[in-house]
Amino acid sequence: MTTLLHIDASARSRSISRQIGAEFARTWRAARPDGRYLYRDVAADPVPFIEEGWTQICDAALSSGRTDVDRLGESVSTPEQAAAWAVVRPLLDELCSADIVLIGTPMYNYSIPASLKAWLDQVTFPRMSLAPRRFVVATARGGAYSPGAPKAAFDYQERFLRDFFAGHYAVTDTVFINAEMANARVDPALAQFRDAHDKSVTAALAAAGALAVEYAK
Repeated sequence: MTTLLHIDASARSRSISRQIGAEFARTWRAARPDGRYLYRDVAADPVPFIEEGWTQICDAALSSGRTDVDRLGESVSTPEQAAAWAVVRPLLDELCSADIVLIGTPMYNYSIPASLKAWLDQVTFPRMSLAPRRFVVATARGGAYSPGAPKAAFDYQERFLRDFFAGHYAVTDTVFINAEMANARVDPALAQFRDAHDKSVTAALAAAGALAVEYAK
């Protein structure tokens, strides 16, 4: 059974990144009615930041060589570690069971929301290969950060996530679907870019649907 894990991270309940991610999920589920769908909203139901117990589990696992997911729990020996393990084990189980990982995230301050970073920190250890799993990231940005745009060099959102997935999970073919100039909806100084923004969202929704059909095959 093919499994889609869908993570949303926007603080806005009706955000653009949520709409794009929802379009991918809706299309994929329609094309794969036999598939399994897992959903986690890390903005509405935040994942805790890692604490001392988490670091102790990692240190013990490294020193003992028990670094695969199924053996990490063997390094738990204190109440603090047990509490940390109770948080991270379900997250790792979801991630490892997925064939496709879909992340909907806005760009906050040139990067990702703290809610998404907290989830990533929890599942950082152990470092493992998740290839050939497919990662899809649906984003919304207030400005324009595509190659050639004046602020392209400030895009630490896509750069960070692409490097993270490649460095920790050996996933090098992450697909990004970006909607840009979202601030044109609310900032009078950017009103001239509203049409460009609307076209960007329309293109992103179409790309999400098309990619979902491809990944459902």
